[in-house]
Amino acid sequence: MSEQKTISHFHDLPDLLPISRENFPPWNIHVIPRMPDTCKNYLSPNRRDFYKIMYVTAGTGVFTLGANTYHIQQPTILFIHPNEIISWKKLDKESRGYIGFFKKRYADQYPTLKSLTEKYGLFTDPRKSVIPLTPNDIALLDPLFAHLMETEKTGGPQSEETMQAYLQLLLLNCSRMARYQVPDTVTGDFRHIHEFFRLLEKEVSGINYVDPIRLRSAKEYADELSLHPNYLNALLKQYTGQNVSAHIKSRLLEQSKVLLLQTDWSLQDIGYAVGFAEQSNFSQFFKKQSGTTPADFRRNHIL
Repeated sequence: MSEQKTISHFHDLPDLLPISRENFPPWNIHVIPRMPDTCKNYLSPNRRDFYKIMYVTAGTGVFTLGANTYHIQQPTILFIHPNEIISWKKLDKESRGYIGFFKKRYADQYPTLKSLTEKYGLFTDPRKSVIPLTPNDIALLDPLFAHLMETEKTGGPQSEETMQAYLQLLLLNCSRMARYQVPDTVTGDFRHIHEFFRLLEKEVSGINYVDPIRLRSAKEYADELSLHPNYLNALLKQYTGQNVSAHIKSRLLEQSKVLLLQTDWSLQDIGYAVGFAEQSNFSQFFKKQSGTTPADFRRNHIL
């Protein structure tokens, strides 16, 4: 235990990202159309390594961004920071528009793009992250998203630079629209759910070998939130379909995968960091949750 072993984010792991999980190629900027099979209900409590832009031209739903709730009933564009806890619940079958992504570390390499993500508050100020759109706005944004997707599809020299130019133009135009939607009233139930996921993410994102995870049980999280465990379980089950324990196990499994693939820590080190004093208990947990042992998972993915 000579040096502190830490890790903060997961990167480039297709099965850990809340979007297409099969045949997922490396990308810095990525655009997909909004269709029923790509716009399902989801809750994303985990920090991501990418910014996300959700461009809704048809379809209604309830969107939560941090502690704010929005009923999306008209064309809207939404800007999502990598650290935000978000959820989307569809209210009808229709889905049209686009979803855009660009990597945080990619933006950090280009001063103009990085400046645009911060200067106008589209990603950093939740009050400016949800913008209702007029027909004129849609006429302006539709071609930009279409060009982004077509450029990515065709590839070739300077394709990424071209996509970045379209992305910057998109951000600049949206910053000029400046019609921000007022959040709807947030229920007490959602505040509790938001606080649970905030606390879970805080615990897991701070994992390191010197200071292993502190909270691991439903009762421990409920006590931290001054709630009865049964009440917290009921809320999570009602709104997400899973109880507290299932969310904790799922998040610990994801972070275990990150540590297996992104560090050279031993299985004992990783097990200890995620709360297992004995490696055998960690291996048993990992296999029960994923269907494979941590050693096999690391070996197969590295190969």
